[in-house]
Amino acid sequence: MLRYRDFFPMAEDPGLGAGLNKGLPLSDSMPLGILVTDREGKCLYSNAAYQKLCGWTADELIGSHWSATIHPDDHDRTLKHWDMAVQGRKPFLCEARLKSSSGEVIWTRRNAAELADNLPGQGYVHTVEDISTYKAHEIARLAAEEQLFDEKERAQVTLDSIGDAVLSTDIDGRVSYMNLVAETLTGFSRQEAIGRPLSEVFNVVDANTHKPTTDPARRAIQSDSIVALEANALLIARDGLELAIEDSAAPIHNRHGLVIGAVIVFHDARFSRETTARMAYLAQHDALTGLYNRTAFHDRFEQALALARRHGKQMGLLFVDLDNFKGVNDLLGHDSGDIILSALAGKLKTCVRATDTVSRYGGDEFVVLLSEISRPDHAFAVADKIREAVATPMVIDGHQVTLQLSIGVSVYPDNGEDAGELLKQADSSMYRVKTLNRVPVNGVMKPIGPSHV
Repeated sequence: MLRYRDFFPMAEDPGLGAGLNKGLPLSDSMPLGILVTDREGKCLYSNAAYQKLCGWTADELIGSHWSATIHPDDHDRTLKHWDMAVQGRKPFLCEARLKSSSGEVIWTRRNAAELADNLPGQGYVHTVEDISTYKAHEIARLAAEEQLFDEKERAQVTLDSIGDAVLSTDIDGRVSYMNLVAETLTGFSRQEAIGRPLSEVFNVVDANTHKPTTDPARRAIQSDSIVALEANALLIARDGLELAIEDSAAPIHNRHGLVIGAVIVFHDARFSRETTARMAYLAQHDALTGLYNRTAFHDRFEQALALARRHGKQMGLLFVDLDNFKGVNDLLGHDSGDIILSALAGKLKTCVRATDTVSRYGGDEFVVLLSEISRPDHAFAVADKIREAVATPMVIDGHQVTLQLSIGVSVYPDNGEDAGELLKQADSSMYRVKTLNRVPVNGVMKPIGPSHV
């Protein structure tokens, strides 16, 4: 342990007080600040380095408590630790700001150890080191770490809140990150997945063959470009659930531009594929009845005409209209009207071949395209079949309803060479049928006399 005379080789009495600083002690040559205090902490001696550090003179320091130069914000904390060290007769070590006489704030590291002399007035020797540069670097490092943490936290929150799954790998193809959606879709937690080969976590096969697809991360790394997942990609989750997925993979670069891994962004494509399929279906079909709509009917009509011309075949076209449908809607309501239209659509489909086309042309109008008939009578025979199919009354909301139809017929090529003319002829024929004598019965129009057709 340090002894009193180590600092005061020219002093004969350890209690000399202020005169001790005039003994030209060897400690003045030390770069560290040196301060000697009694057991109460009052200054007995300070070297030149300490005086320069705090800006106080030797005379100003003598008799003052060593904590007088401590910054007010650190004062109570530092004294608390000092009292504990003195009571336990243990070394004292702390980092605290020192406020110099000029107002400059200096970070210091202070070590205080008990002197070994067993003499009256024995105390402590303090070594004080200026650590301002170190503290500035540490504060800058902590600030950078805090900023990095904040950025990572923001990125994590962002990635966990988006709808897509995000999964990244290192250059060797091992999982390095997953967001919450990726955890949900794969069945692996982030902790379980990190470090595993990508193929174990991201098990993707071809939906048709169930054979493994090429590794999208590896393709992105090798090509150093964004690549799409293969078509019909199927993710097999940890529990065996199969999910249709789609999206892409991209390389990850370090600050030097070198590829260090890849990120895969994907999502459950079942909904989007179902939506796409549904939109494609609705583009050609009537939403209520499921029959071909007007646009799809015209496409199929033109194709059928082209084949009929090429092969010299005949075709039949039926224009079907519900009689007094407005009256039914007014009497029973639109919901019941929709039930009637759907029921009629089903009956029309049962009366034709799979190669024929039934379409809801608009409102309560339907058209039936009969491809490749051998003679015109076949078209009229189908019309009779339809009329018979709807002859049985329907019960809707407690009301008995009998459907009555007006059906017009045209035949290719007898009544026209193109779709427009054939539709016009069938429509005219249907309206001629509507001129037949009819009287209303319970809100439903029933024919009297000749058949509608």
